[in-house]
Amino acid sequence: MSASLSRQGYQAEFGQLVGISQPAVSDLISRGILAQGAYLSDWLLSYCAHIREQAAGRASSGDLDLVQERARLAKEQADKVAMLNARLRRELAPVWVLEIALAGVARQVAGVLEAIPVNLKRNSDTISTKDLDFITREIITARNLAASVEFNWDELDGQERDSEGHSAGPDPDGGA
Repeated sequence: MSASLSRQGYQAEFGQLVGISQPAVSDLISRGILAQGAYLSDWLLSYCAHIREQAAGRASSGDLDLVQERARLAKEQADKVAMLNARLRRELAPVWVLEIALAGVARQVAGVLEAIPVNLKRNSDTISTKDLDFITREIITARNLAASVEFNWDELDGQERDSEGHSAGPDPDGGA
């Protein structure tokens, strides 16, 4: 193309210059990549800058935003490494491990609770059958309450905890 680029041109003319269709040029104008009524030289510079941005992954092309996708992937990878490190430091464990540990503790506590009425009867001459029945009922109530516990994630959302699990109050950042 021998014509000077220091002039306004037609969309079809610019499309022919850079190897795209007139509708593609129109789309570039509608998206603000090319300025309506600018010189062909300005369009060429803007188009080249746009192509460089796309090639570098800094520009969005359609629904796929490479910058956001790369950032999301990097965050997921960092989260994975952080979780692995927490597991190695024994700050994080799979739920099934916690279930096994809690089940073992619950069995031990149940054994201690069941032995209370028998030990009281054996070690006290003054405790009545009525008192032992009351204590037994209270122990059964406590065991049933413990057996019916369900974990509620919503109660923990937004709360930081120290290494012993004590609440430090609501997370000022809204949780993470």
